[in-house]
Amino acid sequence: MISVRGVTHGYGDDVVLADVSLTVPDGEFLVLAGANGSGKTTLVRHFNGLLAPDEGEVLVDGTPVADDPVAARTAVGMVFQEPRDAFVAATVGADVAFGPENLGLARPEIDDRVGDALAGVGLAGRRDERIDRLSGGERERVAIAGALAMRPGHLVLDEPFTGLDEPARRSVLARLDELHAGGTGVIVVTHDLRDVFDRADRLIALSDGRIAVDGAPAAVREELTDLPIRVPGPR
Repeated sequence: MISVRGVTHGYGDDVVLADVSLTVPDGEFLVLAGANGSGKTTLVRHFNGLLAPDEGEVLVDGTPVADDPVAARTAVGMVFQEPRDAFVAATVGADVAFGPENLGLARPEIDDRVGDALAGVGLAGRRDERIDRLSGGERERVAIAGALAMRPGHLVLDEPFTGLDEPARRSVLARLDELHAGGTGVIVVTHDLRDVFDRADRLIALSDGRIAVDGAPAAVREELTDLPIRVPGPR
């Protein structure tokens, strides 16, 4: 469980999050929506200690992130909007292995995790390929595999569909469905709800650093009309 308690965060005089509180239960498919600058990316970076709040605190499984950031980053995997900015190795296998290696795991365990993670995103047998030769969709899947190799309880994806072609988007969505069905919590950060509206258990929309909407997607659809968020039409 991720618990956010009264978190405020700013950059200089610009307050990006203002007294935000929420709880993300284990296994929930949560969509965190909002326009650019609404604070959604800043918020999720607090979930595993990539940012520290100016006020308030974040707990993962009951432990303050500030007290044990390594445990938080193990429990909450993060896939960034531009995955190429997060790659640390030249080849697929070496990059996916980076997280487990930093946990101090034995090599057989690392190899098992890498193999399972790559198989899970449809990249089995491609450990030795260079990342810079992959398509955008394949790079997104490598980034997801790197997070999966940590076996997190929650997987956070920041605008995961930006720049992906249709086959790549379908592939990523299918993998998220599988993860959710298997009990992994999925948190998708986006301004475009078309791919995830019907998949989400819950939708939170931020506006000016505050929670403007929080509820089941179908129940809060009308509340989204005044926000700069792309919402699919009713079926």
